[in-house]
Amino acid sequence: MSRPVLIVSVLALVAAAASGATFYLVQADAAAPPDMSEEQRISREKFFGTAEELPSIEKGQEMRPRW
Repeated sequence: MSRPVLIVSVLALVAAAASGATFYLVQADAAAPPDMSEEQRISREKFFGTAEELPSIEKGQEMRPRW
């Protein structure tokens, strides 16, 4: 086997191993459901807000600032 063929083969093997490891780690991470305690959930809602819809805009109420 010539040197360039050997180098390309080793690089392909390393790339395949890296791709396989990445795929495995992504799959293993996605399988775990996020469990939040009640305290964490309350803190998250306080910081980011709740998932409730915003109230509708009343007739005549403007969305742009008055300046």
